[in-house]
Amino acid sequence: MARNTTPEPAGLAAVPAALNEGVAGTVEDVKALPNAVSSAAAFPGKRILLPLLMAQFLNAYDTASMNAAISTIANDLNTTVTGVQTAMATYTLVMAAGMITGSKLSDIVGRRRIFNIGVITYGTGALITALSPTILVMGFGWSILEGIGSCLMIPPIYILATVSFTDLKARAAAFGAIAAAAAGGSASGPLLGGIITTAVTWRLSFALETLVVVIIVMLRGRIVDPGLEGPKPKLDVPGAILSGLGMTGIIAGTLLVGNYGLITARQDFSVGSTVLLQQGQISPSIIAILIGLALLVFFAWFERYKERRGGEPLVRMRVVLNRIAATGLSTQAAQWLLSSGIGFVVSVFLQVTFGFSAIQTGLMMIPVIVGVLFFSRRSAKLAKKFPAKGILVAGFLVAEAGIAAILLLVDPNGSSLWFIPGLLLIGSGVGIIMPASVNVVQSSATEAEQADISGVSRSVSNFGSSFGVAMAGAILVSTLVTGITRGADQSTVLSSQQQQQINTYVQQNNMSAMSNEQIEQLTQGQPQNVVNEVVSINATARSRALGYAMLSLAIASLVGLIGALLIPGRARRTAEQRASGMVEAPAPPAASGPSGPDAEPGQPSAKQPSPGG
Repeated sequence: MARNTTPEPAGLAAVPAALNEGVAGTVEDVKALPNAVSSAAAFPGKRILLPLLMAQFLNAYDTASMNAAISTIANDLNTTVTGVQTAMATYTLVMAAGMITGSKLSDIVGRRRIFNIGVITYGTGALITALSPTILVMGFGWSILEGIGSCLMIPPIYILATVSFTDLKARAAAFGAIAAAAAGGSASGPLLGGIITTAVTWRLSFALETLVVVIIVMLRGRIVDPGLEGPKPKLDVPGAILSGLGMTGIIAGTLLVGNYGLITARQDFSVGSTVLLQQGQISPSIIAILIGLALLVFFAWFERYKERRGGEPLVRMRVVLNRIAATGLSTQAAQWLLSSGIGFVVSVFLQVTFGFSAIQTGLMMIPVIVGVLFFSRRSAKLAKKFPAKGILVAGFLVAEAGIAAILLLVDPNGSSLWFIPGLLLIGSGVGIIMPASVNVVQSSATEAEQADISGVSRSVSNFGSSFGVAMAGAILVSTLVTGITRGADQSTVLSSQQQQQINTYVQQNNMSAMSNEQIEQLTQGQPQNVVNEVVSINATARSRALGYAMLSLAIASLVGLIGALLIPGRARRTAEQRASGMVEAPAPPAASGPSGPDAEPGQPSAKQPSPGG
């Protein structure tokens, strides 16, 4: 039979064919759904993944759902919004400080065992939070116990997925499922949390988390941990302290940016009744960040020194600083910074400009969920056809297109539906990036090095997520304050006294944005022309502030794109393949049976050693 020599379309001509293929693939997925559901339980890999995916979703959902209930929790516990936000910040600090140590404990205690301990600790914290009578009890349950539980249960998820799936296709599918669980939890948190908080109580959300923990514990028998051969490593206590303090300094500094600014303090920084830094002096944010960076540099030096002397470091720096791992980590940080920052900025815009409730805001994030799940579902196919470098570059370009769509299409005086194209593109970009970046990072290390790379990977992700919100918040506040004060000073309607009152108010209140209704309440009793002028000044400053925040996230995405371009072509191979000098062979004909990097789970190629083999 003659071979078809018709050339495939290229460039723009390939776009219709690609769209047709995507539509046809989606139709086939829908048709195959009943068979897929019935066969899922028969695939051992899915059985192993189920409790891991539930834990990942739970952790991602937790913080996102909390954002929808801040005001309700503050009223219920007789505290302030600042008190609840402090508990949230403490939760982030605990995770950042302990993630690397938790990853190392996975090798010392055992991945399955430390995962179970983390899940139970997390569930205990969720139950205490659900029953908490005061903000202090809630802080202990949520910030401390759930934070520690996250440090113990999250790193083993990625380690177990790496060592359980030895070929690239299966591993990419596993990381795609994990990425979808994380993104689904983050994106659905505001919607589900808002519904539960509005319809019943915020406490039910944490009670349901406890129920999910019970189910995970019941499913723990599905998890198989091959374990490490040879003697168990020892915990590097000095390294754990240095890494924890370093990460705490950086995260604490980023969280302080919103209140104090990055370089110059916008207000006095006090501890108790003692003023340590006055307004106009250097910001405590940059001091904390620089101290954290210095401690991490010293940590890296200490770990290299200890390794050269024959000791057991907390992290073997050669694992983290190789080109594949370093560039992969940069894409991971950029992706989390982008996704968390976008969620924050879009939520602020919808709530203050369009007056959306928590439930309405959550509904508007559905396009993000759709995009993430659609492309995470296809991560294995993408990994089989394209190198990780190309996948990541494409993902960041799609995300950049989504940001551009929001900036170009969304009009504060128009319809909120114009957010949908941009959010769908951003979700699609994240869905493309997340599994590929995790796959590159985890595959850059051998099985024996998984604790090193997994802990650093989770710390980098937490840092990117925290920094994304802090950076977006800082830009919103700074640009809003500058815009309102400048608009007030240039106004010909406001008197000098009114200008001074407005400037004093915005300098002393660190709001991310103010709605027109809030401005009208603050100017109640003033002449209508004054009210209209202040509303106009605020609307202009608010739109400009939100635009600058979106541009900063576009720059972060650009940094991730540059990191993706620097990933070596050999990143697709596992660390074991690279260490043995193997090259990636072309895929064999279908009739020859599974082998090579595309072999099905449980059928590794004879030329491909298993991790640690």
